[in-house]
Order: sequence, then C-alpha cells, then structure tokens
Amino acid sequence: MEVHVMLKFCVSIFLVGVVGVFVLVYKALVMEPERVRSILRQQGIGGPPQTLLLGNSLEFRKRQSPTAAKSTSETTLDHNWIASVFPFFEKWRKQYGNLFVFSLGSTQILYVNQADLVKEITTYTSFDLGKPTYHSKEFGPLFGDGILASNGPTWAHRRKILAPELYMDKVKGMINLILESTDILIDAWKSIIDQSEGGTSDIHIDEFMRSFSGNVISRACFGSNYLKGKEIFVRLETLQEAISKKIMSIGVPGSRYFPTKANREVWALEKEIHVLILKVVKERKESGYEKDLLQMVLEGAENSELSQDEMDQFIVDNCKNIYLAANDAVAVGASWCLMLLASNTEWQTRVRCEVLQVCGGQIPNMDMLPKMKQLTMVIQETLRLYPAAPTLSREAMKDIKIGGINIPKGVNLWTMVGTVHTDPEIWGPDVLHFNPERFANGISGACKIPHSYLPFGFGPRLCVGQNLAMAELKILVALILSNFSISLSPKYVHSPVQMLVIKPEYGVDLLVKKV
Repeated sequence: MEVHVMLKFCVSIFLVGVVGVFVLVYKALVMEPERVRSILRQQGIGGPPQTLLLGNSLEFRKRQSPTAAKSTSETTLDHNWIASVFPFFEKWRKQYGNLFVFSLGSTQILYVNQADLVKEITTYTSFDLGKPTYHSKEFGPLFGDGILASNGPTWAHRRKILAPELYMDKVKGMINLILESTDILIDAWKSIIDQSEGGTSDIHIDEFMRSFSGNVISRACFGSNYLKGKEIFVRLETLQEAISKKIMSIGVPGSRYFPTKANREVWALEKEIHVLILKVVKERKESGYEKDLLQMVLEGAENSELSQDEMDQFIVDNCKNIYLAANDAVAVGASWCLMLLASNTEWQTRVRCEVLQVCGGQIPNMDMLPKMKQLTMVIQETLRLYPAAPTLSREAMKDIKIGGINIPKGVNLWTMVGTVHTDPEIWGPDVLHFNPERFANGISGACKIPHSYLPFGFGPRLCVGQNLAMAELKILVALILSNFSISLSPKYVHSPVQMLVIKPEYGVDLLVKKV
C-alpha cells in the first residue's frame, strides 16, 4: 500500500514538473513573442503573419535563388541583388512599408529602413542597444561566445586596445605587408599570362583575393608565425561557410543544440581553431615580443580583469574578428571592385591614368593613397552597391524608446544596408547604376543623408578595421591596374548570394592582359 502511494506521489510530482516546464516554455515561446508584437501593433507597426515556433523562418528558407545572367557589359548587369537575395523583404516592404515586424523562431525583429530611425539606431551610444544575443548563440563559433559582445565594458576595452592600432597613422606600418602580398599576386598573374596563348588569360580571381587578404592579415596579426596564421584563417573560412548554411535557422528553438551534420562540423572546427590560436599564443609568449596585432591583444588581455579562461576566449575571439574584418571587406570587396572596373572600361582607364600620375612609376606609399581620388570614388561606389554585410542589427537590452517608438526588451532591429544604399530618394534616380562620380565631393555630396552610407557601420560601433581595409583595397587595385587591363570573361555569371556576407556565388572570372 505504501509503495502504491509513493508511486502515485512520484507520478504526480513528475506530471506537475512536466506541466510546469510546458507552461514556462509556452510563456517564453508563445506568450512573450505575442506580448511584444501586441505592443508594436498598438503603435501601428504591423508585419507578415507568423507560424507558431518557427515565425517567418519558412519564408526565409523558400527564398528565391539569384537569377543567374551571363554578362559582358555593365549595361546587362543587374545590381538590384536585394530583390533576388531577399525577395520576402521586398514583398513585405510593399505591403507594410519601411517599418514592420517579423520573426525568426521566437526572436522578434523590427525591420527599420526609415532614414530618421536608421540615424538614431546607428548613433545610439548606450549599451541598452547592443549587438544581438543571437550573434553569440548562433554565430558564437565565428564571432565569439559573448565575452566579446559589444554590449558592455569588455567591448569598450577591446576597442581601446585595437582601435588606435588600426587608425590610419598606424596602418602605415603595414604598408610593406600589403605591398609584398600584392607583389605575390601580380607575379602569379604575370606567370599565368606568360604561359597562355595570345597574351590574355582567363583568371578566376577569387582565390587570389582571399590569398592576398590572408597573407596581409596573417603577417599583421601573427608576425613571424604567419604561416600558422594562414592555417588558422583557412579553417576560419571553412567555418564561415559552414555557419552560413545555418543562417536561416536563427531563432528556431533548440536548433543550435541538435547534433546535425552542420552543427557537428561547426563544433569540430571551433574546437580546432581555438586550440590552434592558443598554441600560437603560447609560442609567442615563449619567443618574446613582436609588434603586431596579436601582441596588442595579448597585452590588452593581460591588463584586463578577466579570468584565465576568459582571457583565452578574449584572445581567440579577437583573432577571429580581425580575420573576418579583413576577409570580408577586402577579399570580397576587391572581387566586386575588379568586376565593376572590368565592365566599365572608362573608369578603368581613368583610375589607371590617375595611379600612374600619382605614383610616377614609384611604388605606392601611404602619402600617395589620399591623392588617388578617382580610385577612392570607385571603391566607395563598389561598397555602396555591394556592401559586405547585408544587415546592421541591434538588440534592445531593456525597454527603450527610439524615434518615439517604444521598443520592448529583446526585440532585434534590422536595417538592410543594401536597401538604404539603393534608396532613390537618398541617392538619386540612377541609384542602381555604377556611377563613382557621385562621390566626387565625398560622402556628404553623394547622398542627401550622409549617415545612409553604411559599408563599415556607423557611429560609435564603426568598424575599427576600415582604414586598414581601405588601404589594402587601394594598393591592390592600383597595382593591378598599373600592370594589367581587365575585362569580364564570358564565363562570368553575375549572381550575388548571401553567405553571411554578399559574395559572387560563382566567383569572378576576368580576362587579364598585361599593359
């Protein structure tokens, strides 16, 4: 009898526990998202209907593939990649305007493309509006697991460490690294052309761009141990590709914990990269001081109040972020820039003449770069049409108010950079045409609202590596055009695609000839 009573008691406790867990889960995944949406609806903010638990994730998964079109001239290139890569956003914008709410799983996202609100978001200085928590949850293996989150003192400490080193005057010390890496690329292309018939070679340039940016950042970050740095960056590139396959599962409850093939690949790469970076750190501490970015990070970590495990994670996360900034802004940006110059021979000629005039047959140096106005305009226009990061995202860490809108804690705010960059009311009617001339009087002269130019972010969270990235792009493109004329290959297929960043899906193929 006592056993029977005890059994009934245990079953009752179990059922109460199950019901309790169900109630908690229901509140978190159903009631709370509905409460948030209700607050926004009361302020006149609507959005597409959402599926229980999945939100609008299915629409993301059913997104159309970019329309592939072989092109040999700029007139046939379609720079409106937003319409093909994110067709659901264009559909929702037409229905709900430039301010609406959608969700990925239980994560509620406020789509913001109103110029006044974008300005407030990008210039918001309080940590009440920070990097989304899904960055650490979903993309932690790539961006960092939270130690590096841009929402508190640790982030401020990181910027204090790295930002001064990456200001323009500090980039001067890296010019030789950039030149050496560019020379390797130039020599490789000359060798390929020498071995081809007719003096022109069809080159798939993407691997060369990645190798160039990898060489620069490996040496800048790891100094004499740059070969191991390149090994780390190759694995980081693989990790980036693996995580990009999971991007549409953001916010789906529990998706990052399931031992799927994609998750297992990410976990294994994350562990391997962590071990490799700390191995280089150990060797650095044993070999002694070097003036590079790794040394800056090490000294910053030692001067912090982090525990040993947190210091290790801090160092690993910074190395990852340095790589991503270099690879995304430089390698991808260079591919798009050369594609645009190859399809616009007039601008290619203008930039080549300017480089030859400024350099006068000498190797480019830091003092020459500001004088390359035409080249700067071309790069700025490239980053307008093809910004590396498709979105700027922030999360309300507590209930806040922006532009008169009450935003509940936990709501994410997304701004589509490509949409802002191609708004005809801001940039003019030729917004989808490659026209570097719009930047003749700088960014403020190119558009009605200067804060609408966001290739490196804006405001207090501006990318600390933008000066290094611009220096790399200028030197690389200047020396390529000094040595070669380029045109689009018949093999080139114009198909921008999202892989965390906006990349050419099939790469860029150019016909390259010595000048």
